[in-house]
Amino acid sequence: MIHDMPKPHISPAFTIDDIHKIREWDYERLKDATPEERRADTERRAERTRRAIAELRRLQAAKA
Repeated sequence: MIHDMPKPHISPAFTIDDIHKIREWDYERLKDATPEERRADTERRAERTRRAIAELRRLQAAKA
């Protein structure tokens, strides 16, 4: 089971403490997940990231 938890607050300076917060948040979210749930979660987040990158590239190409 993947736990629904609010994302941690990340400082504008993005410090090592922020990295620790993200890792702890991710661990707590996924600690009871099955391997299949972990894989599905990773694939879902990766697809969201791919779409965001594609949109940024589209915007950069439009500016050029």
